Amino acid sequence: MPKTTLIGTRIRAFRLARGMTQAELARRAGVSPSYLNLIEHNRRRVATTLLDELSAALGITSEALSDATGDALLEALRTAAAMTTADPPAELDRAEEFAGRFPGWAAHLAALQARAEAQDRIIERLSDRMTHDPNLSEALHEIVSAVTAVQSTAAILAETADLEPVWRDRFHQSIHSDSVRLATAAEALVAYLDVSTEETGLAAPQEELESWLARQAFHIPAIEGDGDTPTDTLTRLTEDQPELASQAARAMAGAWLERARADAAALPLDALAPALADMFARGAGLRPEELANGFGVGLPRLFRRLASLPALPGVPPFGLVVCDGSGTLIFRRPIEGFALPRFGGACPVWPLFQALMQPGRPVRALVETASRPMHRFLAHAVAESVGEARFEPPFAWEASMLLTPASPHTLGECGGDLGVPLGVGSSCRVCLRPDCLARREPSIVSG
Repeated sequence: MPKTTLIGTRIRAFRLARGMTQAELARRAGVSPSYLNLIEHNRRRVATTLLDELSAALGITSEALSDATGDALLEALRTAAAMTTADPPAELDRAEEFAGRFPGWAAHLAALQARAEAQDRIIERLSDRMTHDPNLSEALHEIVSAVTAVQSTAAILAETADLEPVWRDRFHQSIHSDSVRLATAAEALVAYLDVSTEETGLAAPQEELESWLARQAFHIPAIEGDGDTPTDTLTRLTEDQPELASQAARAMAGAWLERARADAAALPLDALAPALADMFARGAGLRPEELANGFGVGLPRLFRRLASLPALPGVPPFGLVVCDGSGTLIFRRPIEGFALPRFGGACPVWPLFQALMQPGRPVRALVETASRPMHRFLAHAVAESVGEARFEPPFAWEASMLLTPASPHTLGECGGDLGVPLGVGSSCRVCLRPDCLARREPSIVSG
């Protein structure tokens, strides 16, 4: 049976455009006028054979009637309904009828839903920045310090009538220098806020590195091949890059390239791509352990490689999050629908941190975000020691979490074994799950 979202509305529009009556179209399609009337009002589903008959009678293709545009509208309406706690609740089973009878109102409601989602994302970013951004904190501290200095000096001048000329001149000079300092700090803050909304002028070398990789979709063609790319060639890749403004960021980019080159040599693209395509073609879903064992590599290396691949036909997108032993996020390869905090602590429920607590033991979970709308992802995580094996401390650990959208295509054979999705957020401050046992602080957004 084909998708039927608003098919009836489209059937009616094509019929009226051709000047046909319901009775005439019903006769040509071999159904009763009353049944066609129910179809046109989106109250009956249309079987594939009947859809073919109707499209033939209208002189159009069946694809024209089953256009998926209405599906996105219905999904937006259902999401909007799920976001509210109205009493009585919205009649979800009549969403098609509502969209068919009142397309303008339905589109307006969908637009409001999209706007609400966009505002949620803005709240997440601003909250993350206001709470944890070190550059913003320093800039505000500088402004407050300069304002306080001007205020104190001005108070002395205003309250001391018999101040000697030499001291008055000194205080005037202090006010002037502090005013210049205040203006400079304010200009720097405005400039920082302007550029950082576009993810440039970032707060730390890590953000500079990730911004540079994001511009290239996290895939550097120069690392592909036999693994013998000269080091000076990799070094040139980091030169004169606008995102890599600091020496620290360029050093981190060089280290990333070296590691990515080794990953590419162990997992060549011309061998990995067919293996992935075959895995999904036979319905196995994503099975990282099969790929890792087949290529003789560890799971963390495989995760990094998958997250740096170019877009491949039939292969879903991948996201990657890496943290060190303290739980600090040290690398992020974003994936749409899964919010990653830019500053501060992430959601402690993530499988990433579950893996960190049990090094060497892989973790797989179906996770569901607390965002609006909710998104589901298949998460694979594992932690391993960094550096050479040793018995004496200190020990360093690194955990990696691979993310891909959850669908029958990616879940495959393991889909029925994952159970109830694990509810996760980005950080407690903007999480919509009030009953989470791991919550650190109240959320600033309402569920």
